[in-house]
Amino acid sequence: NMKLGGLGPDYETIKEKKEKLKLQKEYSRQIKEYNMKNITVVQRLPARPQVSSVSRQKALEYAKKIPRPKTFITKQSEQEVLPQAPTGSSLPPLLSLESLWNRHKKEKEAVAAFKALHIL
Repeated sequence: NMKLGGLGPDYETIKEKKEKLKLQKEYSRQIKEYNMKNITVVQRLPARPQVSSVSRQKALEYAKKIPRPKTFITKQSEQEVLPQAPTGSSLPPLLSLESLWNRHKKEKEAVAAFKALHIL
């Protein structure tokens, strides 16, 4: 009594699966209704305590008293700047040719030292 595969759809198994799915949906609907009726009010988390403005003022006063870190001033000889373009342009300041040439020599010597050590 075994039926082997055929060319068309198997309507019997489709009906069985459809009925099973229908029963699952009905069961889930019943459970949902039961839970909605029997749910107790869930207590919510207590609201965060509001920060008083007094403590904020104290924090701001404390922040004003903290010494700020000092910024380091770079040497003027390394950053010789030629006159800048008119205000409103977004061009960076131009370094003098002499400072660029000195920088080039230093970097060239550093590369030569690396080559001598066979790093590059």
